[in-house]
Amino acid sequence: MAKWKVAGINFDHFHMGDLLREAFNHPDAEIVGICDADPKRMQGAIDNFGIAANRVYTDPERCLAETKPDLVILCPATAEHAVWVERVAPAGVNILMEKPFAASIADADRMIAAVQKTGKLLAVNWPLAWYRSHNTTKRLIDEGTIGDVIEVHFYDGNRGPLYHLADKVEVSDEEVQAGKPHSWFYKKASGGGSLLDYVGYGVTLGSWFMNGEKPIEVTCIMDEPQGLEVDEHSITVCRYAKGLSKFETRWGTFTDPWTTQPQPKCGFVIVGTAGTIASYDYDDHVTVQTRANREQFTVPADTLAAPRRAPVEYMLHLIASGEKISGPLDPKLSRIGQQITDSAVLSAREKRTVRLLP
Repeated sequence: MAKWKVAGINFDHFHMGDLLREAFNHPDAEIVGICDADPKRMQGAIDNFGIAANRVYTDPERCLAETKPDLVILCPATAEHAVWVERVAPAGVNILMEKPFAASIADADRMIAAVQKTGKLLAVNWPLAWYRSHNTTKRLIDEGTIGDVIEVHFYDGNRGPLYHLADKVEVSDEEVQAGKPHSWFYKKASGGGSLLDYVGYGVTLGSWFMNGEKPIEVTCIMDEPQGLEVDEHSITVCRYAKGLSKFETRWGTFTDPWTTQPQPKCGFVIVGTAGTIASYDYDDHVTVQTRANREQFTVPADTLAAPRRAPVEYMLHLIASGEKISGPLDPKLSRIGQQITDSAVLSAREKRTVRLLP
């Protein structure tokens, strides 16, 4: 019998399929239940992982009571993250919440408080946290290769959230356009829009690269696409004591970065007092320039080692070892990202620079 029991609850975000695949492939884990109010949304997982009918639920409380999971994967719409954590946490389970953290700082704090009462773990999964290039960048920063980080430049996105399903299965243009009016990704009340979808990546990993430093002020502008109630392009500028950093999100790139990197390339450029690092999504290397070596040179991306290769593996290791969460998945670090995100939303709405929200 498998050592660890994993349940997937709420299939709003298509990343659920990817995370369940990790549990399915883990030698010491078993998918003991999946749950969604709409049975049709679970069919792909049922087919992919051979999930028996008695492990498929539409009632989350019943799912939790009957399966008693060690780890629950949650993938609800952004605006409902706090509601779902508060609904699941009383079962005394560890929770892996798919990005972003929340729709607001207040919701993030509700999530933290709900899990603290149980003594279990709450992690926020940022898929970029598992990219070899970005982990190599963090190692080089910590080793002092580029001195103190003074600027983070982030550009990321894809063709749009409806162009791909779990396992990056592609969807046609016609299906995407037909789906926009019905998708939570394009509804403001559900936390839709490219800003809330992607800026959390940049500001959370950016805060990681800057060892938790917070900005003083935030300025953000979002586009206002005709016929849509959410943005598809945003630019956020943060003023730190050390300088300026920029975080740009885009739905509508010509290609997806996991197939062909668009221009601008998706990823980070980090500027330090003694050098720079270009760290792009999916690359097998980073490019470095230093004052001592002004010719750019590549550093092969580190091979991620167990148990820090992927989120489910990492969470099960933490549960087994009793270790604390570290890095971008840590709610403390993700909360800094949420502060910046909330400040960016306020700035864009009021069309002015704002102080970082507490």
